[in-house]
Parts: sequence; structure tokens; C-alpha cells
Amino acid sequence: MSRIRSKDTKPELTVRKFLFSRGFRYKRHDKSLPGKPDLVLPKYKTVIFIHGCFWHSHNGCKYFTVPKSNSEWWLSKLKKNVSNDSIAISKLESAGWRVITVWDCELKSDKLNITFSALIESLRGVTEA
Repeated sequence: MSRIRSKDTKPELTVRKFLFSRGFRYKRHDKSLPGKPDLVLPKYKTVIFIHGCFWHSHNGCKYFTVPKSNSEWWLSKLKKNVSNDSIAISKLESAGWRVITVWDCELKSDKLNITFSALIESLRGVTEA
């Protein structure tokens, strides 16, 4: 597991390139915020988490399956990840931040345009408010 990257993953790079090309500027992995969000858009008071479907237990996703070997250990690890995510999100929301979660499966080629359109719409909703 030491080779699993937490920063600069392919899904994260995809979202970063898209947002930058549309003129959005962001900070990456701000340690001062709970959960170290992948992207922080201070101008919009918005944070974006880019979650892998396996590591964050995306319910109903075909990319999330519990490994057959050592299942108990994996289930406890994945439950802890989900718990940490919900704690970080609640802390951010109580501090006034908007939280957007983008799942890895939403960045597959067949869903990419829909995901990016929804992301832009949610960020535009912040600028109009």
C-alpha cells in the first residue's frame, strides 16, 4: 500500500486541468483545513474532494468491491475512511465551506461531460449567491 498515491492521482489531475482551463484558481491539499481537501477554491469558499471509489466505499458503484482475502481488516479500514470523510465534511460545512465530492467513477469517459457540467453549475451557483 505504500505505492498508493494520495496526491496527484489521475482523477485529481483531470479535474485540476479542467478547472484551470476554465479560469478557476485553487490551492491543493490545504493542511489547515479538516480532511486536507484535494482542491480549495478560496474565492468561492468551496472545497473539492476527489474520492476513489474503492478507498472511500462508494455505495452502488461497480468499482467498489471488498477484497476476498483479509475482508475483516479491509472492512474496518474502509469504514474508518468513510468515518473520517464524514467528520471532515461536517467540520468544513460548519465553518461555512461548500463541499463538493467528485467520485473516480464519475470521471470515466462516458460520464466525464456530465460530471464537468455539474461541477461548473455548482461553482456558478456560488458566484451568483
